[in-house]
Amino acid sequence: MAKGSARARVAALVRRLAPGGSAAEQAEAALALERLCHDKSQYREYVRGCGGVAALVQLLAPGRSGAVQERAAAALSTLCTDNRQNQDGVRECGGVAALVGLLAPGGSAAVRIAAAVALAYLCVENSDNQDSVRECGGVAALVRLLAPGGPAAVQQQAAGTLANLCNDDERGAQNGECVRECGGIAALAGLLAPGGSPAVQERAAAALTGLCRKSTRNQDSVRECGGVAALVALLAPGCSAGVRKRAALALGNMCHSNVQNQDSVRVCGGVAALVGLLAPGMAPAARARAALALANLCSGNARNRDSVRECGGVAALVALLAPGASAALHEQAAKALSNVCSGNTQNQTSVWECGGVAALVGLLAPGGSACVQKVAATALGNLCARNTRIEDSMRECGGVAALVRLLAPAGSAAVQENAAGALCNLCINNARNRDSVRECGGVAALVRLLAHGGSAVMHERAANALVSLTSERAGP
Repeated sequence: MAKGSARARVAALVRRLAPGGSAAEQAEAALALERLCHDKSQYREYVRGCGGVAALVQLLAPGRSGAVQERAAAALSTLCTDNRQNQDGVRECGGVAALVGLLAPGGSAAVRIAAAVALAYLCVENSDNQDSVRECGGVAALVRLLAPGGPAAVQQQAAGTLANLCNDDERGAQNGECVRECGGIAALAGLLAPGGSPAVQERAAAALTGLCRKSTRNQDSVRECGGVAALVALLAPGCSAGVRKRAALALGNMCHSNVQNQDSVRVCGGVAALVGLLAPGMAPAARARAALALANLCSGNARNRDSVRECGGVAALVALLAPGASAALHEQAAKALSNVCSGNTQNQTSVWECGGVAALVGLLAPGGSACVQKVAATALGNLCARNTRIEDSMRECGGVAALVRLLAPAGSAAVQENAAGALCNLCINNARNRDSVRECGGVAALVRLLAHGGSAVMHERAANALVSLTSERAGP
């Protein structure tokens, strides 16, 4: 269709939204606009240019037909997809308050679902709209839709919109605080109960994931509401793959720097359940989420490190390092092994016996992901800390040469820092490794890190590695 005729068609449809027309005509026009904008993104610009945003917002007003409100909200969702100007336009026309109003009790389930969906699209990467939703009472309204006994479809979309708000990088913390104050954590935890809709459980777990990002208060609140046991139950084989993946991610966020939650997950049988998600038949995304959760569970928690080994988790994590797996899977498995082996001689030995040393060294190969190399270098450093047998094994696997290569000038600073730290551990009280580092050009590479800018951490690790290379003492 020619550009001019396309604009004319949009303008004709927008005119049919005007006050005074029949409800059936308005609903039909809104549906036509939704379909046009869904199929071709340029139509979203045409609708705004023809005054369609304001026209659709006025159809949300109280007293309008439920069918009209539903279709108008759905059209606004499509208009706001990947379109910041339309998102802002809806807010400026009073659309946020109007959509929040449609969430009130008494409306049809279809209208409330459409309004919640529209609010989700309005708020994607739009801090101003998120602020407006909070200020208009939208968070409290969404939390009310989670009440027991309500339609599952309404609960699902309300939880999904809350998940979007709480996982936002800029406003997630503020939105999460508001959800907690409105009683949303208990409501979301309640949706995880056995026998519930898997779609609802998945969205509720996603919302709890966002709520627990960098918020100890929210992490504690989830535990106090029984959320740990509920999420662990969702890891069971009988639950859907999507639910299990979301539950693992939520548990990972809950346990980040929170010892009480880490212990609670172990007591509820969560370590064994997460290890079960690492099995070869599971989807790669679920395995990666489980590995991340285990990494957070074992950070600073000696009992959980032992529990992972006792549940067969070490061998399962090493298996994830196999060639051909995704970079994301390699990264999370290496991160988990790094934390599992920190200060734990039994786990270090177990990783070595499972072939983990050679597998981690393989992740350092040229051309690999910098994120994977950074985490693998840290894992190797933790593996060989004060463990002569593993230090020797790492050298024999080519690990010294691989770590020295990572110190090259064009490399990532974070990778260089972690490689220097690993070399420091490799050389403490190990004369053969010190010789190997020198033979591979490691001394010059470490001196270069000291001489050419870099962070304080990089300088410290390079200096410590050089001390280990030139001293017989027990470390820097």
